[in-house]
Amino acid sequence: MYRENNEIEIDLLELIYVLRKNIVAIILASLIGTAVFGAYSFLIAKPVYESTAKLYILRQGTSLTSFADIQISNSLAKDYEEMIFSRPVVMQVAKNLNLDYTYEELKEMVSIENPADTRCLNITCQNNDMQEASDMANEFATVAKRQISDIMDTDEPALYENAIANPDPVKPEKLKNMIIGFLLGFIIACGVIMVRYMLNDSIKSEEDIEKFLGLNTLAAIPNEKSQKVQDLRYKETGEAEKK
Repeated sequence: MYRENNEIEIDLLELIYVLRKNIVAIILASLIGTAVFGAYSFLIAKPVYESTAKLYILRQGTSLTSFADIQISNSLAKDYEEMIFSRPVVMQVAKNLNLDYTYEELKEMVSIENPADTRCLNITCQNNDMQEASDMANEFATVAKRQISDIMDTDEPALYENAIANPDPVKPEKLKNMIIGFLLGFIIACGVIMVRYMLNDSIKSEEDIEKFLGLNTLAAIPNEKSQKVQDLRYKETGEAEKK
């Protein structure tokens, strides 16, 4: 790397050499990042479990072949999705299950999905307790379909799949977190090395003199270490010649 007319020019081959020279530090930083994120995922982060209850929206007397009825049911799915998040539904679920959550806290644990081109509503709840997650999803489905029917004066959606307690947590994603930790450590290490390389404008070789000063090198004075090495080589050469 050298500066010319206040512009920094980077020698990519030299930069690659610098990175290779510090490969041990880069690998070490990557492993530290992996270890930190792995320790967080396995030892610190609380597991989050997920359960889903499913509703089916179909008005009584609806013809399965009627395009208009299908459109109406799809529109109702959007209305139901909004009403499930209403305060009366959320707080009724909290009351029925004796949950000590505020409206905002409980609402954050629930997500609603209406798969494209279907009249299905998937009510998914996440919780640190797998049984509580399934109980919440089922209670949301029960309360929502009854509340929606009363408010909209329409038929109740049908609960066609109850939520079950899933023993496999969905969070934290341990492998994904460890990969992120590895990449983050790798990137940080490479970034630090590259910044140090770019900020280092000291003259280290004869080539740097030509790059920085535009002068030709007439002679080189070895440092003390290099001089000792040369003296040792001369001594060994002289002894070999005498023999």
